[in-house]
Amino acid sequence: MNLFKNLRGGALMSIGYMLSPLSWWNDLFFNLPIALVFGYGISWMNPHWFFPGTMIGYWLSNVLGMVMMQFGAIDLFLPEDKQNITRDILIGFGSATLYTVICSALVYFHILDIPDFLTDLHP
Repeated sequence: MNLFKNLRGGALMSIGYMLSPLSWWNDLFFNLPIALVFGYGISWMNPHWFFPGTMIGYWLSNVLGMVMMQFGAIDLFLPEDKQNITRDILIGFGSATLYTVICSALVYFHILDIPDFLTDLHP
């Protein structure tokens, strides 16, 4: 049982790291394709929702990565009696939301620019 828990925790941390905003290279290979597919799916309801859907998909992929990393770390490092699922999920969503707010503020104040090829995308 302990081996399975360690393997599961390691897999969750590895996949979560690839989806999280903590790795600088992940956006091109993981998050952006996931976000574009999500935005394309949302644009079936309304074509003008492609860009907002892409942004939401990007945020969700980052949140998923952070939550997966957190659950993996909990499996690896905390005994079962110390786990609190509600607290762990709230910390994961809170940290991903804080990351999103910081990135949005950087774009809003023109410290970071959104590339033209992203603003010109249409399904």
